Amino acid sequence: MFSKQDVQQFDNKGITIKEVEAQVSRIKNGMAYSNLIAAANIGTGIEGYSEAEHKNYIALFEARQNSLNIVKFVPASGAATRMFKFLFTFLKDFDAQKESIESYIEKSNDGLIETFVSELKNLPFYDEVLAKIESENSDFNSLNKGEACFEFVRTMLNEEGLNYSFFPKGLLPFHTYKTGVVTAFQEHLLESTLYASSNNEAHLHFTVSEKHHKYFNAEFAKIKSILENKTNTNFHVTFSYQKEETETLALTTANEVYRKDDGSILFRPAGHGALLENLNDLDADLLFIKNIDNIVVFEKNKDVSEYKKMLAGVLVEAQEKAFEFLNQLDQEHVSEEDLLAIALYITKKMNVALVDEFDDFTSEEKKNYLKNKLNRPMRVCGMVKNVGEPGGGPFWVKAENGDVSLQIVEFAQIDIANKAQAEIVNNATHFNPTDLVCAVKNYKGEKFNLLDYVDPEAAFITMKTQNGTDIQALELPGLWNGSMADWISIFVEVPLHTFSPVKTVNDLLKPEHQG
Repeated sequence: MFSKQDVQQFDNKGITIKEVEAQVSRIKNGMAYSNLIAAANIGTGIEGYSEAEHKNYIALFEARQNSLNIVKFVPASGAATRMFKFLFTFLKDFDAQKESIESYIEKSNDGLIETFVSELKNLPFYDEVLAKIESENSDFNSLNKGEACFEFVRTMLNEEGLNYSFFPKGLLPFHTYKTGVVTAFQEHLLESTLYASSNNEAHLHFTVSEKHHKYFNAEFAKIKSILENKTNTNFHVTFSYQKEETETLALTTANEVYRKDDGSILFRPAGHGALLENLNDLDADLLFIKNIDNIVVFEKNKDVSEYKKMLAGVLVEAQEKAFEFLNQLDQEHVSEEDLLAIALYITKKMNVALVDEFDDFTSEEKKNYLKNKLNRPMRVCGMVKNVGEPGGGPFWVKAENGDVSLQIVEFAQIDIANKAQAEIVNNATHFNPTDLVCAVKNYKGEKFNLLDYVDPEAAFITMKTQNGTDIQALELPGLWNGSMADWISIFVEVPLHTFSPVKTVNDLLKPEHQG
């Protein structure tokens, strides 16, 4: 199937022909749907804590915080293009010479444009775009409303203007304060001082695209000393790219390898699951994971961040208990009573499902089994009530080998055509807002190799278009889905207001993004 030139291309990318053949086979065989057993709800996989418990977990984390090496991990590589999708449609379809903005809105039934136009002055970049227009178009103030709106959007998005569609979300104007406009990148630095710092040192790692790296560096250089003086915190910021060897090939609808015009094989970024490699490179006792666009104005963030500390307290307690058990299991003799006590605790508190045969195991078999279940990475994930937002949900899942575990499952992984599976989805009450705290070292202080805890069957196959040709694209198991399938998972309910993503530019008009 592959030529010498192909093999050379694989070598240059750092992947083997065996890995490529496995990708081809996976696409041809189709997606393996998750086998849902039940939705995880409060009391059946999701913990709900009282106010007193909430405060106790915060206190526990704060008591340990300065003894921990903490890193905040922020996926930030995507361009902001999708934020402006409806505005690109507006630029293509609106003709200011033939119609008014009101008639366009009525004709297109575009509520997004209506909101954008009516609240334009409340957007954080309004003054910057206006200044750019007025510096280049002295006639701007004489334009009618439709012409002015068109010129505003064109200046904002086009390459000869401010080119916002080129930049990642992290570097766009996000929030407006009396002191000026700040980016999401700057807000994440500020947020780290609320919960993700230790001894007045804040370590943050952003995954970015290579073309945007220099812009992030420039932004950090501009704000670093200002923020350090303001917060009495030293900021240590590192960046990485999705690794080239994590890219995957694509097949045509005829199951042939898709090739570019020069005959080389097309390799594509493989989704956020590729970032497991970047996460695996970090050395930390505790990792917070949060998406770049899920950030609110600072005053509101003080409350939101209390829940991050609560999740971290839950993780600290669970890890300390796991380490206690693992050291106990290292002893030559462990009583049957102690083994059963450990088994009971991890099923009730850590969502570890034991095989039916466990009671029939010998003491040595129980010891080894429990040690295997406990000695692995651990995560505590915030879960919010589902109010129709897209995203993965928490479910109990049965693997092919019969093991049952608590998982975050993307809806694309579920066979909705199967009535029994669809009914389980309908019973789901919560979804995952990508709010994670992770522990990635074992009880001996050694870092886990996170690549050992992935479910490769949880890969995604999506239909894309490449130069007008339909292709079948392969995405790696999602970072918080299949890539963490074999971790210990604890799910905790957090309030809906802890989740405030910016999916379209209009989301910046919501109260949580208004300074």
